[in-house]
Amino acid sequence: MIPVISVVGRSNSGKTTYLEKLIAEFKQRGYKVAVIKHHHDDFTIDKPGKDTWRHAQAGADIVYLASPYKVAMIRKTDQELTLEQIINSIDNVDIIFTEGYKKESKPKIEVYRQAAGNEPLGSKPELLAVVADAKLYESVPHFELDNPIEMTDFLERELLNKETAKD
Repeated sequence: MIPVISVVGRSNSGKTTYLEKLIAEFKQRGYKVAVIKHHHDDFTIDKPGKDTWRHAQAGADIVYLASPYKVAMIRKTDQELTLEQIINSIDNVDIIFTEGYKKESKPKIEVYRQAAGNEPLGSKPELLAVVADAKLYESVPHFELDNPIEMTDFLERELLNKETAKD
């Protein structure tokens, strides 16, 4: 089973910025990474007037855009897919990160910055670690916002069962 870790935090806490650093560190170590971003509203990844947009406007329920280097699928749904449904559609990766999905019962990394002016989410049983500019919870491992290396080492040990080499 592919490990799934949700990166959570309040708005403007730095989730996306930290996740970018974490993804880059995992890629540097040779891992294949998937990311699922939760959005609370409708969105579009297609450009009005382009062929795939026109196909969808004509009524296609699923539109694929394929090239030798990547593929994108736009699929209309009657209701939001569950996180499990999305996860089950992913293969050939070593780890899956989600951004958002605070209410799901997946292991979580909370990102917190005091300057954002929000309260932390609070320690919950599925909280695996905290990335913050202040220590939030005594019983939860704490990592710095600017250092994804230690978090990657931690996730390798805890979820990927890999010992990291120490110089």
